[in-house]
Amino acid sequence: MENKVKAGIFGVCIGDALGVPVEFKSRDYLKRFPVINMQEFGSHQQPKGTWSDDSSLTFCLAEELTKGYDLEKIGQSFVKWVKYGHWTAHGRLFDIGGTTRETIGRLIKGESARFSGNIFEEDNGNGSLMRILPLAFYLKDEENPEKLYQTVKEVSTITHGHFRSVFACLIYVIFAIQLIKNKNKTEAYTSMQEIVLEYAEKQWFSLSEIELFQRILKNDISNYSEDKIASGGYVLHSLEASLWCFLNSDCYSEAVLKAVNLGEDTDTTAAITGGLAGIYYGFENIPKEWIDVLVRKDDIEVLCDKLNDKLLK
Repeated sequence: MENKVKAGIFGVCIGDALGVPVEFKSRDYLKRFPVINMQEFGSHQQPKGTWSDDSSLTFCLAEELTKGYDLEKIGQSFVKWVKYGHWTAHGRLFDIGGTTRETIGRLIKGESARFSGNIFEEDNGNGSLMRILPLAFYLKDEENPEKLYQTVKEVSTITHGHFRSVFACLIYVIFAIQLIKNKNKTEAYTSMQEIVLEYAEKQWFSLSEIELFQRILKNDISNYSEDKIASGGYVLHSLEASLWCFLNSDCYSEAVLKAVNLGEDTDTTAAITGGLAGIYYGFENIPKEWIDVLVRKDDIEVLCDKLNDKLLK
């Protein structure tokens, strides 16, 4: 079987690394100076092929899943990232969101990963969505939507515990699972809508919260024009933007470059997009010249092989 784990996780990381040098640049700026290849320095003064917190936390989750599912150990892996540079590109952390910093601070003080996440409406950045992809491989055979939701909720809530962040992660994971099952884009998107809406209708979820997702769940997000797609750090915007970029592209490179060139939270939009595009188009579709300059690519490959062996035998 083709290594979809490798394709998806490298997909996240390459997208991240493409976006790091231009993080916070406006869409207008990137219309004039579009990213077309790996760049160096820029916003964070990092060498070419450097990835950020999006990939680091994805790797932390993936590594723990190679040993089985243990929420507290996943949380402690995030602590090692903050305190000791575990799974950083160059041995030290250079990018972390405010909610993620605050919640991992609670873990450092001894709080359980079950209760460490922020739960307020203002805590709906994209910090859990950007790292959630490995769960799609872990949950790919889970038929019970309640079990799927609860697992996604636990892992999101290590940092981001508000329903909106959890629900965004659920939509993304279910969509990714449909792609892992070799459905085409349209089939995968329609299946995700049906599964999520059917589940949501049986729960006591806030209707006003579900309504926020109607552009994704009731309509077709790919039909919106680019000027209706926002690309900042808000979780709903990140989910919409990544689905839009993926559904409106025909290869991996087009998807992630579209995501980067939307501007603002460039690395995260491209990482979230890249996970889907990697799974769908395959590792071979990721440009070799981008993989060649990726920092710690051999370590990432070993991790992907371990996770693949564990979950996709």
